[in-house]
Amino acid sequence: MNDRLPVLVGVGQVRGNRGRIVGEAREPLALICEALDLAAADAGAPALLAAADAIYTVRVASWAYDELSREVATAVDASPAHRVDSPIGGQWPIRLLDEAAARIASGESTVALLVGGEATASASALRKTAVDPVRDLGWSARPGGPSPIDAADLGSPAMQAAGLMLPTRVYPLYENRLQADLGLTPAENADWSARLYADLSAVAATNPIAWNTTARSADDVGTVTPENRMVCEPYPLSMNALPFVDQAAAVIVTSLGAARAAGVRPERIVHVHAAAGVDDLADVVARPKLGRSTALADALTTALSRASAPAMDFVDVYTCFPIVAKLAGLALGLPREAVLSITGGHSSFGGPLNSYSLHALARAVERLRGGDRFGLVHANGGFLTKQHAVVLGSAPASEYVTGPVQVRDGALPVVYADQLTDGPMLIETVTVEHGRTGTPTQAFAIVSTADGARAAVCTPPGDEAAASAWSLDGCLTHVGRPAVLRDGVLRPA
Repeated sequence: MNDRLPVLVGVGQVRGNRGRIVGEAREPLALICEALDLAAADAGAPALLAAADAIYTVRVASWAYDELSREVATAVDASPAHRVDSPIGGQWPIRLLDEAAARIASGESTVALLVGGEATASASALRKTAVDPVRDLGWSARPGGPSPIDAADLGSPAMQAAGLMLPTRVYPLYENRLQADLGLTPAENADWSARLYADLSAVAATNPIAWNTTARSADDVGTVTPENRMVCEPYPLSMNALPFVDQAAAVIVTSLGAARAAGVRPERIVHVHAAAGVDDLADVVARPKLGRSTALADALTTALSRASAPAMDFVDVYTCFPIVAKLAGLALGLPREAVLSITGGHSSFGGPLNSYSLHALARAVERLRGGDRFGLVHANGGFLTKQHAVVLGSAPASEYVTGPVQVRDGALPVVYADQLTDGPMLIETVTVEHGRTGTPTQAFAIVSTADGARAAVCTPPGDEAAASAWSLDGCLTHVGRPAVLRDGVLRPA
């Protein structure tokens, strides 16, 4: 058997400070180091940590580090020749695993550590109590504080000009377009989302690392109440990612030969078969399809075709919002009732920002050690922008198969809202944001003009009447509806 086959030999996960107690607050690096110790114990080979010749870290958002990979190397007494600290993006756990596996298969590496974590719950609690993490608790001051966000991570200039820089505003645009494309009523689509997320909560209830371990009913998930307020139509709070968590995960990736040499028992080894990455157009406004994601579909199907494996025993999809799981299920030809997570989803398991899919990998390893034969794990970054998927198996493949990240093209022309005239336009998709009191506060839309250009448009912040005109309340859909700009405000024609 090929000694260069990439394998997963150890996984570790940590959930910290569930009670948000100031005295129990630990920085992300401390959580990550604990996860690494657990991963080494899980492999039964503690020496693998110091033997790492490659370290990959997923970007931490809750606390800033100059070079997290260097900090990790020092903590485990390793001297890696290859270190990578990722930018922002939920795709990175699987994308970095793909890179690590490819380097191992080529003989460039033998032992790699893949880590990530967040302490957003603790950081938030410390801010509220005026406790200084550096001065009072000894958190890292290199440089310390929350990680800065690059403007490029907030969407294209046209998106930012129209307020579409938040995931909570962008993903509902896809959801509402999909509902229209499938011919569903808002009630039917909402019921689909509620059942999907209720099923995810049931998965999280069996996961000891999950932040929320209460299984919820579909009625509980889908009913809008003051506690489960509407955020952006059609998603109430229960269908949004939960970022205020303290969670970390670590995965040890080695060659099959290195695993054997370290004494890892054969039944503990999980094989990395194949992977695929596809990136969509960075500008959501320019994408030809707003009710589908060809990048997501292509990443999933390409990874499966490269693996040449039979049916998957499980599929774990990056479920930051219901639309991602729905699009993945449609791409894979699965029934709507399919449960596409073994982790529990971002709203129940928790959404440790960029590192969520590390926890999915850990759960996948547990499942494949426990009797499953094959599994598919997916990660999504940006605004349904960057997709990566990997196929894992309990038995080895003949070789590891991957390829360069593919990039979609075919952008439509985009104009800014202030360049639009009073001429006719059509709604491609629209969502309405609600305030904390439940009233509509602002609408966000993508429109097409008579000459085939696209634009992102929003109503004035706080203009309840203008926003309410685009609400789904009492309306089947606004997709395809004529619209006009009157006094600079988007209104139904």
